[in-house]
Formats: sequence, C-alpha cells, structure tokens
Amino acid sequence: MKKFKKAFLSLLLAAAVLATSACSSTGDNDSTADSDNKTVADDGVMREDLTATQVSQEMGLGLNLGNTMEAYSSSNCESIDYTWIPTIGDNTPTDYETCWGAPVTTQEMIDGIRDAGFNTVRIPVFWGNMMEDDGTYTINTDYIERVGEIVDYCRNDGLYVVINIHHFDEFIIRRNDLESCKTIFNTLWTQIAEYFKDYSDYVVFEGFNEYLGGDQFDENGTLTSLSTSDAYEFTNALNQVFVDAVRATGGNNEERVLIASGYWTNIDLTTSSKFEMPTDTVDNKLMVSVHYVDNSVYWSNEIGSDWWLEYSTEQCEELKSAFTDNGIPVFIGETTSSYPISNYSSSATSTDSSESLDTMLRLITSYGFTPVLWDKPNGFYDRDACEITSSTDAEVIATLAAELAED
Repeated sequence: MKKFKKAFLSLLLAAAVLATSACSSTGDNDSTADSDNKTVADDGVMREDLTATQVSQEMGLGLNLGNTMEAYSSSNCESIDYTWIPTIGDNTPTDYETCWGAPVTTQEMIDGIRDAGFNTVRIPVFWGNMMEDDGTYTINTDYIERVGEIVDYCRNDGLYVVINIHHFDEFIIRRNDLESCKTIFNTLWTQIAEYFKDYSDYVVFEGFNEYLGGDQFDENGTLTSLSTSDAYEFTNALNQVFVDAVRATGGNNEERVLIASGYWTNIDLTTSSKFEMPTDTVDNKLMVSVHYVDNSVYWSNEIGSDWWLEYSTEQCEELKSAFTDNGIPVFIGETTSSYPISNYSSSATSTDSSESLDTMLRLITSYGFTPVLWDKPNGFYDRDACEITSSTDAEVIATLAAELAED
C-alpha cells in the first residue's frame, strides 16, 4: 500500500509540473474516467482490515470545497421565525452550488486539486436545500445526485472524499429538543448512507460540522447556551446516532471509516473527559474531527509570535493525549489556508503567509493528524485556473505532499 501511495503521489506531482493549460468552469459533468490520468470512478472495494489510522495516514493533505454545496439562503437565519429554508432561483442544485459565489464544480477543478498534491477533498453539504417543508426531512433526489457527481469527480482522481452535514445541523439543533434532533439526524444519515453505501472505503462520512453543543432558541426566541451537561449530552448522543444510523444501512457502511465531530469542533472542549467517542459495532473505524489548532492566536492577531507556536503545540499535545495515544486518529477538518498581514503579531519575525502555512501544516502532520485547508471560491485555490493561487503556497503543498508520501 505504501509503495502504491508513493508512486501515485509522485505521478500527481509530476502532473502538476507538466500541466500547462487552465481549466474551464463550464466543463462537462460526466464522471466517466479517461484512460490517461484517471481511475475508473469508484470500484466499491473495501480493503480488508483497513483501520481509521491507516486511512488518516493515506489522506495526506486535504482541501475543503467551501462555500459550494453547503451554501444556502441564509436570510434571517438567526431568527426563530426562520422556520424553513427559502428557495433560490429555479430551485435547482446549481442555484445553491453557486449562490455564495462558487462556479459550478467540474472534473477539471478536482483534477487541479489532485495535481497540486492534495489527497483528500472535504465536501461540506447543506442537505436542507431543495427539501420540502413537510416534516419528513426527505433529501431531494436531484440534490444528492449532484453531490454524488462531485464525489465521482474526486474518485476519478483517486482521492479520498469526506461528506458531512454542514450548517443544517445548526438549523435543526437550534429549533428542536434532543429526542427530536436524534430522530431527524437518524433520518438524514440513513438517507445519505444508503445513497453512498456501495462506494469504496475512499469515501468517508463526517457526522456534523461545528454546532454540536451549540445554542438553542428559548421560548422567547432568544438564542441561549445549553448548560455544560446538556451540551455534552447533545454532542455525545448525536455522534452516537450518526454512527448507529450509518452502520444500520449495511453493505460497505458496516465497515466504513466514520468521523465523530467534536463539541463545537473546539479542541479544549473536545479533549475534555466529558466528551465521549461513540461506541461502534466494528473496531478501529472511527476518527474525531476538530478545527483550527491556532484559532485563538489567529483572532488575537498574534500569528508569528512565540505564543502562536507554543499555543498550537499545546493544542496538538491535548489532542494526542486524548485521542491518538488511544488509537483514535485526529481529523483537522478545517485549518487556516491564508494568513492576512492584519493577523500577525508586532513581534513576528516573519509575516509571510506561505511560511506560516508551512509551519502550521508541518506541526499538524508531525503529530499524525490530517489537515484540511478551509478555502472559499478563488481564494487559496483558483477554481477558474484550476491551480493554487500563490506560487509559494503551491510550493509548500507540493513539497510537503512529497515528504508525506515518503514517510
């Protein structure tokens, strides 16, 4: 497996060097592979005795397809009166895929992600789009098929794919008690898991995004924080519902690697003894997801300071002690891709974003965690040119990807 991975990533890096043409954002959506640089879409094979730790190691560096399939009509979403999701345009998958500024996703865009050295694509998904307001939480067929097309683009390129419930978890948790939330999320994950149950183990499910343990509307329509005990109860219970729902669909889902989401994906809250990993029917198939090991320093405008590296290292040590030392791999589902000059410390010895990116990715991967860069349309990755926007960022990714392939 390691030899195959090394050869595969070497080909990816070679393709990145040789690529000379920009892609079109209007390329066709056919997931059929060509014979030159793509595999057959997905062979449905589940590798025997594959563990979550092995998957984590193979995932390498990841990129989020942000502000795309998780985009939705967010007008007045903070109000209790916002009881359902308004439609956009003609109420087609494209209307939502593009409503936050993303171009229509194409095979060529994913090819560029592969060529840059990434081995994983995280596809955040808002499953409430195009859903009828009838209380059944039935996912729209056209919408899930569009998500499936993008999964196929990734699998055509041999990439790992992570699918989650994104933002819709906020919508549901804010408005429902725990038992109702459990019922709704069981309904949602049963449908998602059924649709993708025949895909190979390169397709990974992540239960939620950042809202486990989040606020709820009270009887006055005011968002209020759950008590600590209630917040952990929600978090632990809903992660368990996610795992149970997926496993119950059978087939490849009986052994698929799953990612349990942390309490607000906050490292300190998730590494608390109050957070419980869900039980599973199989061994060594679970990861845990948290976000941004340098989050507090970033928003304190102290990037590049001694505190930045000390704090981030302490966060990694917490994760190691709570999870990896106990055989549970850590998935950093969102991590910083760009460091604005305004977020640097006055004591920083360097204010180069690419250098900071390199430092943070090397720290994260030195602990064996899987980092997935958060990115929005034409930010870190240019979806029109199908390449990383900055040449120095591109060098960071290509170099580290090659080193990880050698490990």
